[in-house]
Amino acid sequence: MSEGLARVCTVSDQPLIYARGLVKRFGDFTAVDGIDLSVAPGEAFGFLGPNGAGKSSTMRMIGCVSMPTSGELRILGMDPVRDGTRIRARLGVCPQLDNLDPDLSVRENLLTYARYFGVPRAEARRRADELLEFVQLADRAGSKVDPLSGGMKRRLTIARAMVNDPDLVLLDEPTTGLDPQARHLLWERLFQLKRRGTTLVLTTHYMDEAEQLCDRLVVMDGGRIVAEGSPRALIETYSTPEVVELRFGDERPADLAGKLAGVGTRIDPLPDRLLVYAADGDAATAEVHRRGLTPSSVLVRRSTLEDVFLHLTGRTLVD
Repeated sequence: MSEGLARVCTVSDQPLIYARGLVKRFGDFTAVDGIDLSVAPGEAFGFLGPNGAGKSSTMRMIGCVSMPTSGELRILGMDPVRDGTRIRARLGVCPQLDNLDPDLSVRENLLTYARYFGVPRAEARRRADELLEFVQLADRAGSKVDPLSGGMKRRLTIARAMVNDPDLVLLDEPTTGLDPQARHLLWERLFQLKRRGTTLVLTTHYMDEAEQLCDRLVVMDGGRIVAEGSPRALIETYSTPEVVELRFGDERPADLAGKLAGVGTRIDPLPDRLLVYAADGDAATAEVHRRGLTPSSVLVRRSTLEDVFLHLTGRTLVD
């Protein structure tokens, strides 16, 4: 593995991203409402939340394509307003929508992008070949982009984001629209980048993705940060070890919630099911039956980040 992919970040202990009171407004609409955050070198940091939470607006400010309305923001120790060009030269960006050039081959997409950063031709060829091996597209190097599957295009976009050997890689909803197999393959590639010391910052509304990839994350809602920590710490703080999902056929979950008072730590009625939060899901299920209730289906599972979001905001991540 070359120095570019194997490099462990040797930047100082200063955060690569530092924000205090960061605000972004569009007219009368406040997309990002006074957030504080920092991202350390080598960290995999995530923004979790539903559409409209402010994740993408924050990422656009970090990527120096949208200037803050107010507050303090430093990227790689620099001010995006004054040093946007210098910062962008050291970033790798994987946008939410693929913007690959369909007229170029897979390999040519990387070589052309490398020229934007002034990478010498010989070095660009070496990096392109290595990155295509890394994202498992070496056998498609001469193919056009259009015939590629969605997962292949996402992997190519990530390879392109790495071609300038960036200090910081930004990934906006990296697996949206992919099938489960493609998502897991992409997770594995991102995990390998993380292990090699690449600093990753990603937005997602997939809680399992955040749990898989992020060392630390913030939960956003309505332009604000409502919680911050590691995935495990957030679950331990805001939820219970297990959750029981109860479905009752035609009966409205909200009408049955009162009959389950005291079962578990709390009860959350959703439109299609009741969630019972408990330390012991099997014991909670037994208590439901003792109370004479007969659900049409019962699922006992561990708590997830979606449960955290439901507790903090009163709605699920996909609302």
